[in-house]
Amino acid sequence: MALKIRLRQQGRTNRAFFRLVVTDSRSPRDGKYVEALGWYNPVEAEDDKKLFFKSDRIKHWLDLGAQLTESAACLIKKTSPEIIRAQTEKKVAARAKAAVKRKEKTQG
Repeated sequence: MALKIRLRQQGRTNRAFFRLVVTDSRSPRDGKYVEALGWYNPVEAEDDKKLFFKSDRIKHWLDLGAQLTESAACLIKKTSPEIIRAQTEKKVAARAKAAVKRKEKTQG
């Protein structure tokens, strides 16, 4: 089961707000989800009430292999850039490890 951390639309027409959820990538946008991780209300004027995310739970799901969607990553970057930085460092380390393995394979 491929897990995604993405936005789930709520609210009514022209007054939508979103929940950040962990869900199976094959489920519909507004379908079932595994866990709610926070919310985003673009209509709200105050910045304090616009975004709320559980950083520790996001990190937990990312460590288990869940993937961030582009829109979710942009919102998370605003509130907790350290999560995005850790994900980027993890990708860079994996690429470096693969490059070393390829190099050893061609030499040996």
